[in-house]
Amino acid sequence: MDTIHYSVRQDGMNSKKSVYILIGINTRGEKEILGFWLNILNEIGSRGVQDNLIISVDNLKEFSGAIKSKYPKSEIQKCIVHQIRNSIKYVASKDMKEFTKDLKQG
Repeated sequence: MDTIHYSVRQDGMNSKKSVYILIGINTRGEKEILGFWLNILNEIGSRGVQDNLIISVDNLKEFSGAIKSKYPKSEIQKCIVHQIRNSIKYVASKDMKEFTKDLKQG
């Protein structure tokens, strides 16, 4: 589950819009956009999905609440990309090059 932010022009003014999507991995190992997350959480139950083992999200409060209400046993995991972004902001700029080099090797 993720959010994509767009700048759009509406009524002659620029504004920010968010699109909440749910991406899944099919049986061939390929990523697919399944749809908009709120609709999909409700819809996948009707497709026969009874539980999700792990759901990776960008830690928006709305995601976790919606997941827990529909699939209370699911493990919610913060996306590694978001974990790295949030960690990097605490690294001093003089140490950034070495830190990211180490991160790529790990």
